[in-house]
Amino acid sequence: MAATIEQRARVHAALGEPHRLAIVEELATSDRTSSELGRLLAIPSNLLAHHLDALADADLIERLASTGDRRRRYVRLRREPLTELVPAATHPAGPVLFVCTNNSARSPLAAALWQARTGGPAASAGTHPAARVHPGAVAAAGRAGLDLAGAAPARLTDDDADGASLVVTVCDQAHEELAPPPSWWHWSIPDPVTAGTGEAFDAVVGHLEHRIGAMTVGDGPPPSTGPTGVGSTDDRRSGRRGR
Repeated sequence: MAATIEQRARVHAALGEPHRLAIVEELATSDRTSSELGRLLAIPSNLLAHHLDALADADLIERLASTGDRRRRYVRLRREPLTELVPAATHPAGPVLFVCTNNSARSPLAAALWQARTGGPAASAGTHPAARVHPGAVAAAGRAGLDLAGAAPARLTDDDADGASLVVTVCDQAHEELAPPPSWWHWSIPDPVTAGTGEAFDAVVGHLEHRIGAMTVGDGPPPSTGPTGVGSTDDRRSGRRGR
């Protein structure tokens, strides 16, 4: 259903303040905690709380409890009300690394989707890698036209970080364990292994499709329309810049 003129006016009003626009533009690429937003944008906590409430009233953000440290809450941008008001998030032409805890579901799915949808290089790694990629992730990948059959969990290393143009954590627990620099992005995505259902894994694919679809396709081959594999462990050159 199309937004009413009153709803569109509320969005315009919410974005008509410089701090709020800066918050929205920051959230266009990465979910952030309130404290992270305050540090990145140099906004005092009381003023930041006021602006976040105003953005929430305009349905521009949502707050999510961390699946790692339950005391934390991540702020996520709601793109639906924005239509074309937010500039398209751009991604680097170089390799992207996706990180989660076990490197068995979210991060390999993200890497495969990134490669397929943008044509750019991507890899994945975990802070505590599992023995294998979860069968539910392999099945969900197949339903999305992707191929995870050759993927194997790999441990995140410091050396890998230097080879990545961008690192994206897709797991609250890994994000909080690593305490990454602001240049990293974070996408707060629940672990589908907890539910273990096909619907849970498909929901992760859908969320990643939405996120990656918002990126501008950079230089390189056109997006693939068929199954796409994920590079071997030796190809996974990315990582972290500090715990």
